[in-house]
Amino acid sequence: MDIRQESLKKHYEWNGKIEVVTRCPIETREDMSLAYTPGVAEACLEIEKDVNKSFELTRRNNLVAVITDGTAVLGLGDIGPEAGMPVMEGKCALFKAFADVDAFPLCIKSKDVDEIVRTISLISGSFGGINLEDISAPRCFEIEKKLKECCDIPIFHDDQHGTAVVVLAALLNALRVVKKDIKTAKIVINGLGAAGTAISKMIIAAGAENMVLVDKKGIIEETDLSLGEERISLAKTTNKENLKGDLSVAIKNADVFIGVSAPGVLKADMVKLMNNDSVIFAMANPTPEIMPDEAKNAGARIVGTGRSDFPNQINNVLVFPGIFRGALDADATSITENMKIAAAKALAEHIPENELNEENIIPFALDRNVASEIAEAVKKQAIKDGVVR
Repeated sequence: MDIRQESLKKHYEWNGKIEVVTRCPIETREDMSLAYTPGVAEACLEIEKDVNKSFELTRRNNLVAVITDGTAVLGLGDIGPEAGMPVMEGKCALFKAFADVDAFPLCIKSKDVDEIVRTISLISGSFGGINLEDISAPRCFEIEKKLKECCDIPIFHDDQHGTAVVVLAALLNALRVVKKDIKTAKIVINGLGAAGTAISKMIIAAGAENMVLVDKKGIIEETDLSLGEERISLAKTTNKENLKGDLSVAIKNADVFIGVSAPGVLKADMVKLMNNDSVIFAMANPTPEIMPDEAKNAGARIVGTGRSDFPNQINNVLVFPGIFRGALDADATSITENMKIAAAKALAEHIPENELNEENIIPFALDRNVASEIAEAVKKQAIKDGVVR
């Protein structure tokens, strides 16, 4: 039985991957009076006087909503909100397993940006944070932006920012191994959906100054108004050589290739055009832009993918539990760019300098110590940035 058949069998057995458990005893009359009526009224009245008391008197301080509209589920596309529920449940299970964050899946039956924003805004008082998941671009950008404007709790689209943080961490370590500087290294990013756009923005924020971004039509240019606001903004700060053409043009003399695009688009002949000691992150799933052995044979020194069966798995499960743990512990009202960069640096520094090598640039996805280290870094940065309640 292959893994997909086994997983389906298990999902029938599990009948759901999460459940609600009580934190208070419900055994006696007094238990009922304390946890429910009449005693619970006192907690209600305290929150009425100061709504921020809801973070102390309820589980809100540890509760995250994992929300999708089902339009970009894994690599399956627009399969509908109900069909996205197994992924949302899985995400909630990971939150609990890695960072002891309670998370609840919510699937919204709408593709209307304003309707989704209003729905989430109206229920935001029940949660300490919102994790947006599997929402298609470019709608995901607008939804996140509007929610940040109307909500006073962290809003985090993991497909964008979780991926960007783990990629930055892997990049920082890979550049240490090959002894190159992020400011001067030529970095090519192929694929400018939600993840690719966020990766580009984060790497620029971390100091990259020589980047070329490529989408389906080729190297992006600021004169192409069809790109949309997010990509036009990126086009203005990248491709300083004014290159024109496709990936085969962009890749010449590149030090780093980051792919969040499609299977097989990076050819061995393209890798041979890159500089010595090149770094390749081929993260299309389940089939990467180039297979690791082919990339290595063509001259790449470091190769990472999104898969667990190859070295250097670049997986955002390393990131989102710790980021939310830190944000919740800080009682943060938002997640800043500085907090994300702090998370990336903490993740990178989890591997000691003397243990860094071509096949060990990022911690193992199931390393249970990573989340607490990221959480501490994120909490400190939230306080430093002044975004705590």
